Amino acid sequence: MVLLAVLSSPCASAAEGEGRPSAGRLITRDTRMSIERGLRFLAARQNRNGSWTDKVGRKVHFQYVGHPADHVGVTALGGMAFLANGNLPNRGKYADNVKRALNFVLDHTGPEGFIAAHNSRMYSHAFAAVFLAEIYGMTQDRKVREKLKLAVRLIVRAQNSEGGWRYRPGATDSDMSITVCQVMALRAARNAGIQVPKGSIDAATGYVKKSYRPDVNAFTYQIEDRFMRAQSRHSFALTACGVATLFGAGDYDAFEIDDALRYMVEHRPRAVTAVQSFDYYYGHYYAAQAAFQKGGTYWSRWYRMMQSELMLLQSRDGSWRDLVGKNYATAMACIILQMPFQYLPITER
Repeated sequence: MVLLAVLSSPCASAAEGEGRPSAGRLITRDTRMSIERGLRFLAARQNRNGSWTDKVGRKVHFQYVGHPADHVGVTALGGMAFLANGNLPNRGKYADNVKRALNFVLDHTGPEGFIAAHNSRMYSHAFAAVFLAEIYGMTQDRKVREKLKLAVRLIVRAQNSEGGWRYRPGATDSDMSITVCQVMALRAARNAGIQVPKGSIDAATGYVKKSYRPDVNAFTYQIEDRFMRAQSRHSFALTACGVATLFGAGDYDAFEIDDALRYMVEHRPRAVTAVQSFDYYYGHYYAAQAAFQKGGTYWSRWYRMMQSELMLLQSRDGSWRDLVGKNYATAMACIILQMPFQYLPITER
């Protein structure tokens, strides 16, 4: 109960200052070993063409329906798991893995900027764009820059009149889970020096704020359920997405943030749900970013809870798993656990 009280008071934690505990204080020796096991698993599972295979699909009635294939989104996340450990295409123990993942993503960036493979959607495009932005920010590789610019332009063009994004470019409606991906891609690109229209960020911020329900202090899937003509559902993962989007858009003082952070603490999913879920790791990926941006005690407490939880979920072979696949869940878990290292530019304020 004490831990819940501390985490449920983000305003109080901020008063302790913006300083963050060092990685050495947050990441334990056992966690470092856990991370290394996860990275070794990913390295061993990478395909010859640089990709990782997992289920390319979508949510259908609380299930994840799709087909195993070379997954461009998972490939980007796998590459970021190695970047988060300090590796680059030309540096580090896993340099070759990063390089091959990068080449796969570059090879699947179309002339209009859409990064896709095997009928993947905007989720994968955004993860791939973040990966390119991280690589470019660290290497200044001109080839990466050109592909990244194309990917950013596609995101900007795909934004609809609601201010958000949906599964495909050109969709007229939006949802929170896809919108957060695109905003994070735009933020990563902007941090790397790519021009991003301010109007796109402002419109996305407006969409997210319209998705907030003050009666429950949570963010919803859509502004309204178009089929039921009612309020859309809310959840831990969607609220984590909403807070991360506002932070990613630079709206650090939005009144919705502190209450939503409290909601996240009170509605954390149980670890036992991870294996039969498609959004456990997705939700925690954005929750960790939101907690990190909040900083102070909120972040350190959140990370320590997440650290313990993920280590319990890791399999003997070094992997994590959910309904999307082992490679996806392992990449996500490794990224989350390595956030205190701050190698990824998305961890910058």
